Amino acid sequence: MQNRMKKHQLTSDQIVSLFNRAHIGTLATLNSDGFPYAIAMHFVYLNEKIYLHGLPKGQKIDNIIRNPKVCFEINEMLGLIASDTDPCDTNTEYNSIVALGYAKIVDDLSLKREVLNKIINKFTPNFSGYDLPENMVKGTAVIEIEIKECTGKYYK
Repeated sequence: MQNRMKKHQLTSDQIVSLFNRAHIGTLATLNSDGFPYAIAMHFVYLNEKIYLHGLPKGQKIDNIIRNPKVCFEINEMLGLIASDTDPCDTNTEYNSIVALGYAKIVDDLSLKREVLNKIINKFTPNFSGYDLPENMVKGTAVIEIEIKECTGKYYK
């Protein structure tokens, strides 16, 4: 366990709260050459899983199909904690989550529709209740991350 995790660990409720209020997280997958590939993405948290959406083809999709092990990271910078006398004694007030899990592409159209509606509600609430066209639901990739391990930490 990291040293800071001993004293600065987020509770389960705080982790869920951060999942629900954060807008962007970083998805990390592995390329075929073994190098990591990380991309910032919008997401929603639903039924203790992380959901992302995007184009049905591309590097992240190829990586997930080849190797479903992923990492998803969220960070929230709240401000700087600055010393009045020593610039080297400056720190950051933050909350963060690191989730390890298994990703898969969602095929179930009703689940895809539910996730896409939740994304609309979170990011463009003025379109809540909009009837999503069937071709849009079918043509959008929805990625589900089943969380294996999740830790959160803070510093204040």
